[in-house]
Amino acid sequence: MSEATTLDQLGSALNLEPETAALPEPKIDSLGRAYATGRRKNAIARVWIKPGPGKITVNGSDVNVYFARPTLQMILRQPLEAAGRRDQYDVICTVTGGGLSGQAGAVRHGLSRALTHYEPELRPLLKRHGFLTRDPRVVERKKYGKAKARRSFQFSKR
Repeated sequence: MSEATTLDQLGSALNLEPETAALPEPKIDSLGRAYATGRRKNAIARVWIKPGPGKITVNGSDVNVYFARPTLQMILRQPLEAAGRRDQYDVICTVTGGGLSGQAGAVRHGLSRALTHYEPELRPLLKRHGFLTRDPRVVERKKYGKAKARRSFQFSKR
């Protein structure tokens, strides 16, 4: 038997076919929803998605009422628009902690993760846009001897 010089020749000599990576199974509960948790700064968002006309509810109110600023609404809808699923899923989420900006980022993170639980084939697209990465930046704590985290007290010579 002659020596195989490449992996393809070795695989064909051993009658092996290259394995394709299998996608994970969708994680859908008994009510047909996918759940995920998103975090940003001190905000934590619990997000459920289910097939529907595209209604987004945050803490029991409409997204346009809860996040009044258009930039926050845009941040929240980015994963749905990137995946081309804007009017295909109803989104229900509860958010606690942080401010509005952190809460919008937390909902975006949770929504992205919930989309990957419902449709695992969306993961590479959402990962490429950076929606699955948890932003680790948090507020730095105040140190003793300082006015804030790094700001010193005002110096006076007299």
